[in-house]
Amino acid sequence: MILRELFEAATPTFGRKGNKVVRKYRCTSGHRKGRVVAKAATCTAPKSASTVKKALTLSKTRRKKAATIQFKNRKSRSTSTSKAVRNINKHRSKSSKRSYKRKKI
Repeated sequence: MILRELFEAATPTFGRKGNKVVRKYRCTSGHRKGRVVAKAATCTAPKSASTVKKALTLSKTRRKKAATIQFKNRKSRSTSTSKAVRNINKHRSKSSKRSYKRKKI
């Protein structure tokens, strides 16, 4: 497999792993589109039957524990590591989306 094929399905971004900021990938195509994963190859990897079952169970759990999850997310997103990741990714997206169109007079 050519390395270019892996990176077409993912764009590099930064994420959290514990208290550290690490390089991760955001899937741009496939059934994992929009998800942030550790390896770019994961974006194009096939789903297994056990994975589908786990996903259904997790969605049920999320519905039941919505308030608890929301509270924990708010708490973890206020940490310095999460703020650092947010700022790094915001800066990267601004620099890559800059347009150099001429202004109309």
